[in-house]
Amino acid sequence: MTFPKKREILLLGTVEPGFEEIEDLFAASLRTQAEVNAQLCIYVGERCVIDLCGSAVGDKSYSFDTISNVFSSGKSLESIALAWQVSESRLDYGARICDYWPEFSGDGKENLSIADLMRHEAGLSALNVSIEPSDLWRESIKANKLGELLAAHPLRFRADSPREYHALTRGWVANEIFRRVDPAGRTMGEFYRQDFCLELGAQVYIGLEESDLEKRSLVVPLSLSDHLRKSLVPRMMGRAVKHSVFELGANLLPMMIGMRDRSTRGSPVPFVGMDSVGYFNTLAIAKGETPSANAHASARSLARLAGVMACEGEWMGKRYLSESAWNAMHAEPVYRSMGMQGTFCQGGVAEFAIPKTGSSRLARSLNVGREGFYGWMGLGGSIFQWHPEKRIGFSFVPTGLHVLDIVNERGKAFQSALLRLV
Repeated sequence: MTFPKKREILLLGTVEPGFEEIEDLFAASLRTQAEVNAQLCIYVGERCVIDLCGSAVGDKSYSFDTISNVFSSGKSLESIALAWQVSESRLDYGARICDYWPEFSGDGKENLSIADLMRHEAGLSALNVSIEPSDLWRESIKANKLGELLAAHPLRFRADSPREYHALTRGWVANEIFRRVDPAGRTMGEFYRQDFCLELGAQVYIGLEESDLEKRSLVVPLSLSDHLRKSLVPRMMGRAVKHSVFELGANLLPMMIGMRDRSTRGSPVPFVGMDSVGYFNTLAIAKGETPSANAHASARSLARLAGVMACEGEWMGKRYLSESAWNAMHAEPVYRSMGMQGTFCQGGVAEFAIPKTGSSRLARSLNVGREGFYGWMGLGGSIFQWHPEKRIGFSFVPTGLHVLDIVNERGKAFQSALLRLV
């Protein structure tokens, strides 16, 4: 899919007085940056202070209710889903995975805890086979096709650290755990459709149905050649990317060096037939439940969920997570390297803080400007995070993917401005 050229700039939304700076930043990004369509929604407490929707290419069909793939922002959705089971007293982060899934054993798997999995320390960063997309459809998951594969799969760890980014697999394993402890045997996709999001009026989908497709805006990756070409334009002459290939390369290079000893070297592509990130636009993948990389949502919906989390599980007069479950989800932060240095809590959400002395440039880029937030972000753009101290629920959902921007600098600009205002 070709990255479209700008046409008519469309911008809709509401902004509370005092937050105009962020509206100006959003409008400027549509005019001057390599955007396609984008949404930005922010809550402070129970007040929606920013609700913006824009198209840089004149897409009149794009609206506040349009959903898009948010990629790894879905990792926070799987964390919330498991936290809900903790809240219902069905799950404990310190328990072993095999306590809930007895077949998940052998090769050391019987020693892995829920917390190990959620901190990306389960030795299953990638699989040794490519998955048929149809094996991730809900009916196939319930027939245990993926579960059998995961239960029998060998573990592989890096030599110097137990942590290695489980880009897709963390969600697959977490979904298997979720459906085994859920009284109705539901998957995470069913849980979000039938339960958690209904009362919030949120549109969050893990696994699309035919009726959802008309609400979807496809993601459009910015190619390396396009990014390089735009990077050669000086900033003062209206460079159409916030950070050049050369600036982002300063982050990418140390991460690539840090991943030289990765256990996943030589692993096949995740899905049969996958040839690029655009493969996630295909119906076969969109229908599947890959919580870690294939959740679809609007910024409004994610911001409401982030608002719940920012207010410690209680929002608009309803408690969604018990106080003890919320605390447990954010407890036991562990700082380790997984190619990039970062902190993950036992519930699987990252904690962003002022980097430790001696931290890498990449760790500083990941954290500085979003200190105090929890959550994660998605490939090339989306951000779904919350700030409990300031009670901020934050969501940015673009359809233009800047794949080289691995810490989502362009969305972090809104977070940095927000922290100055709240």
